[in-house]
Amino acid sequence: MAKHGKKYQEAAKLIDRDATYEAAEAIELVKQAAKAKFDESVEVAVRLGVDPRKQDQNVRGVVVLPHGTGKTQRVLVFAKGDKLKEAEAAGADYVGDTDLINKIQQGWFEFDVCVATPDMMSEVGKLGRILGGKGLMPNPKAGTVTNDVTKAVQEIKAGKIEYRLDKAGQIHAPIGKVSFDSAKLADNLKALVDALNRAKPSAAKGVYLKNISISSTMGPGARLNVAAFRL
Repeated sequence: MAKHGKKYQEAAKLIDRDATYEAAEAIELVKQAAKAKFDESVEVAVRLGVDPRKQDQNVRGVVVLPHGTGKTQRVLVFAKGDKLKEAEAAGADYVGDTDLINKIQQGWFEFDVCVATPDMMSEVGKLGRILGGKGLMPNPKAGTVTNDVTKAVQEIKAGKIEYRLDKAGQIHAPIGKVSFDSAKLADNLKALVDALNRAKPSAAKGVYLKNISISSTMGPGARLNVAAFRL
């Protein structure tokens, strides 16, 4: 079992591990328990009642958080011709085609999200093993393979995040920073859980939302009253 430092142990005293909290109270406790010297992210973990081994119960999608994540996303766009100019005008940080592909093959990763136009995917596919291993491969389901690069870049910059089910049947996603106003964190939390409810697979049976907890990057987690989020 991992040992925690004194700061974590002191912070953990603020939160009852056996209790469940309403969202507003849990957010306040997580903010109070954040003791790191940097502005920690606030993260959500949701355990779903699905079987991650079954393709028809996979949960994956995107949601634009109303107040963003507090992190400036560096967006790279693979495109050609007029789409290059469109991506630049939309605010993309890096725009190119084979030049960027070659650069990435040489070990460059100064970006957070990749967007590609459909006509570039045959070339971008060469980076499948490299980008896929880092969760950066453009994907139509995430809205990152598209001809509407303006919308894609602007939504990412505005706070769009991707969520996907892991092998343990959980979703992990950021909803902001400890420095955010509590009401903004609550709005972002609701937006995420609403998106998960809408993404419920038709093959999922029984209780869908099983557990929800929130924590700061370095702090202890607080379990939420999940009944308040069930449809």
